[in-house]
Amino acid sequence: MNTFKLILGIESSCDETGIALYDNDLGLLCHTLHSQVALHDEYGGVVPELASRDHVQYILPLIIKALQQAGKSLQEIDAIAYTQGPGLSGALLVGASVGSSLAYSLGIPSIGIHHLEGHLLSPLLSTPAPAFPFVALLVSGGHTQLMRVDGTGKYTLLGETLDDAAGEAFDKSAKLLGLSYPGGAELSRLAEGGRPGRFRFPRPMLHSGDLDFSFSGLKTAVLNACNQNLLNESVRADIASEAQAAIVEVLTTKTILALKQTGLNRLVIAGGVGANRLLRATLDNAGKQYGFNVFYPDLQFCTDNGAMIAYAGAMRLKIQKANEHYQFNVMPRWDLQSLNIA
Repeated sequence: MNTFKLILGIESSCDETGIALYDNDLGLLCHTLHSQVALHDEYGGVVPELASRDHVQYILPLIIKALQQAGKSLQEIDAIAYTQGPGLSGALLVGASVGSSLAYSLGIPSIGIHHLEGHLLSPLLSTPAPAFPFVALLVSGGHTQLMRVDGTGKYTLLGETLDDAAGEAFDKSAKLLGLSYPGGAELSRLAEGGRPGRFRFPRPMLHSGDLDFSFSGLKTAVLNACNQNLLNESVRADIASEAQAAIVEVLTTKTILALKQTGLNRLVIAGGVGANRLLRATLDNAGKQYGFNVFYPDLQFCTDNGAMIAYAGAMRLKIQKANEHYQFNVMPRWDLQSLNIA
């Protein structure tokens, strides 16, 4: 396949509009991001219609801003990568339509990118970058999966959540504690002042022997604790501390098991929950104990961003043909393993 030098990446799968420019020779040139946190805060979660409208408002100004930051013109772009799925259909359509129409107007190819592939490959933007193969723990608001990654387009699902994702468990627990949206980061900050051991919540499927997860029972435990106690600041912090500890223990235990089963000694953490400080510290300690190396994306690339889409687009264009007919669709649900290259 042809190698395209300068790739424009567009991310619009949920509540962040991300734009980036990636140069195959020079690396990441720039990235710009608009977050919709303030927009959705009063509703306690993402409102899909509002998210779509906000993407429409910000996507073109962010593209212009990225070009200015990189000192590039539209005519210098060789290909455009946009998030095709999974995500909110309306939000995805904004990025897909802008990316495809802009590619058509410039006479250059476009390519739809799997959002989770972007997350899986995002640690390769950091230094040091992990070598293939590795085990990836993908933990975000909508997904919790363990994957074996043997290269771009070579993914094997090892285990996944059967209900709520880890990010959902953080956010729903935070909402029960009266914290603002998005709740995961707020819960982690509150947990820092909590006393470990005052509460004891279940660790679902901790000893199931497989690599699947379940976090719905944790939300119920947090709800019961909130209903049975006077929620002063001390109690809220103690509940937050135990909820975070339960999530981190399950994630860590399953991840260590995945490394043992695959025989690999490289672990990649991707997704928004990968920014959690307790999770990072616990996995780093486990790595020293069990002899594996842990790689994280930069904190700015843990949440949704255009840089991961631009980079994934650059890698994809090396192994598959781009869309030169400018037809596009979006895939709100999309199995990552369907991308595998034979």
